[in-house]
Amino acid sequence: MPSRTVAVASASGLHARPAALFVKAAKAQPVAVTIQAGGKAPVPAGSMLHVLALSAGHGAEVTIAAEGEGAEEALDALAALLGTDLDATSGHD
Repeated sequence: MPSRTVAVASASGLHARPAALFVKAAKAQPVAVTIQAGGKAPVPAGSMLHVLALSAGHGAEVTIAAEGEGAEEALDALAALLGTDLDATSGHD
């Protein structure tokens, strides 16, 4: 199963808005994606409650994994998202 390990770039970690953006992007993928952090078991990346329960703070390494057609592309997109400071892209000027 393909996977990527990425450091969470958002200043607040995977909490609140960054977690919501990540979960929305994970749900939009053509394959099921899991995420794990801190030695915890993998959880569905499309579940806000599961993602928040990981308590992945800024700089925490998380591993995302997916299997099936389109998995590599899905992981590339989600890894790029996690590597972006989503707190800084609020859309407010």
